[in-house]
Amino acid sequence: MRTHKHLSVFDVVGPAMIGPSSSHTAGAARLANLARRLLQGPPRRARFTLYGSLASTYRGHGTDLALTAGSLGLAPDDERLRHAASLAKEAELAVEIVSEPRPEGLIHPNLVRIELFNAQDAVNVMGASLGGGKVEIYELDGFPVRLLGDEYTLVIHSQDRVGVLTSVTNLISEADANIGNMAVSRMRRGKSVIMCIELDAPLPECALEKLRAQPDIKKLTVVEGLRGGVG
Repeated sequence: MRTHKHLSVFDVVGPAMIGPSSSHTAGAARLANLARRLLQGPPRRARFTLYGSLASTYRGHGTDLALTAGSLGLAPDDERLRHAASLAKEAELAVEIVSEPRPEGLIHPNLVRIELFNAQDAVNVMGASLGGGKVEIYELDGFPVRLLGDEYTLVIHSQDRVGVLTSVTNLISEADANIGNMAVSRMRRGKSVIMCIELDAPLPECALEKLRAQPDIKKLTVVEGLRGGVG
């Protein structure tokens, strides 16, 4: 049976961006911007490990500038992207670029590991630029995930205990919010869990506070949805 995929205008003409490449520039900026939002604050140090085609062409395509710009909170269409290196110096952001042109087990040709650090926290993500400015995060702090950044998403780090997931979904239901998609990842039973929960609409602050107050929830991050491949 033939199925028809819905296409947005961004699938046809691409995102608003500073070029030259939607994959190597716009997508890279969006990935780093998403990592910054997961950090919940401005980073003081950034390490970008580029794999495959990104490692081979990042200088010519400005991928290093795009990643730096995204980690500073700039969108792919921000004119200041070209000046990301000087902006990083002004923000006292130390940037390190590492390239791995031929890694083993490459899961996507446009793959990058983004590590952001500040005095309060750190985030470590592995993601890919999929084309057209769209991105996907495959790994978060060592846990396999699937995070696109298109929808309003709760990213919850919690203990792996009986009843935690039920408590979370009940509190979301009490706030009259609908779950569009949910993925739960754990590495070992009884240890830590990461939940990525996409909602159809934002939760009110009072509901977020109730979730944060749950004893088994260690960290809750709200990722605002950004459609159209623009970060």
